[in-house]
Amino acid sequence: MIGCYENLPLSFLLLSMDIKSLIRDIPDFPKPGILFRDITTLLQNPDGLRYTIDTLAEKVAHLEVDYIVGMESRGFIFGTPLAYKMGVGFVPVRKPGKLPADTHSVEYELEYGSDRLEIHQDAFHSGSRVLIVDDLIATGGTAAATAQLIEQTGSSLVGFGFIIELTALAGRKNLPDVPIISLVEY
Repeated sequence: MIGCYENLPLSFLLLSMDIKSLIRDIPDFPKPGILFRDITTLLQNPDGLRYTIDTLAEKVAHLEVDYIVGMESRGFIFGTPLAYKMGVGFVPVRKPGKLPADTHSVEYELEYGSDRLEIHQDAFHSGSRVLIVDDLIATGGTAAATAQLIEQTGSSLVGFGFIIELTALAGRKNLPDVPIISLVEY
């Protein structure tokens, strides 16, 4: 089945594949009462992965990005092939101490405590147009912190791209006023 969709027009594929059917639900993970949306089953499906990247690329093409930013670690999984597909650069946002050159950093609040993210100070050319990509938006905390990092670099945030959106957690309201694209909603 590898490559069976590559000769079909993307408009046909947009109607024909159900990404949700490739995402596994894991109840009570990582703790009781949580329903975890597991993307590993999507990643292991070659046609599903290709479809996901192709669909996201089509939906964000109008944003005319120069760089894709992905947050550690699942943002790397989707951001890198998306950057390749779109012919743009990829920039990782990492946890503290993981990047070797001078960094900008931002601390942000989590449900229980805080965390910190970093990006290289020289990650972008002046005036670059940046799209933030991650596997999932829940409360929006990590994505909002990443948007602050983009601002610190002097570049322009032009949008967000997510595979999954957990709408009940209303993460969109915590993000800047730019286009927010998600492929599936729960």
